[in-house]
Amino acid sequence: MLLARVVGTLVATQKNHNFLGTKLLLVEPITPEGDAAGPTLLAIDSVQAGIGDRVLVVVEGKAAQAALRRSPAPVDAAIVGVIDAIELQ
Repeated sequence: MLLARVVGTLVATQKNHNFLGTKLLLVEPITPEGDAAGPTLLAIDSVQAGIGDRVLVVVEGKAAQAALRRSPAPVDAAIVGVIDAIELQ
């Protein structure tokens, strides 16, 4: 699972039938402090996240498919939560 920030959207007029009615978002992995931590990923949104939101992203095929609730679907990453707060000790 990754921490990430939603940085954009992707619109596709032609897509796999398993993706009909889904929102595709671009997410940038971040550290708990909010610094960039890797390349931007394309993820299916399963929780109604928006641009600027900090989110939890699963990057394993089966977990991402489960978040989409459509199997089998060609999914590598899915947003499964919106982060309200991060507390570091």
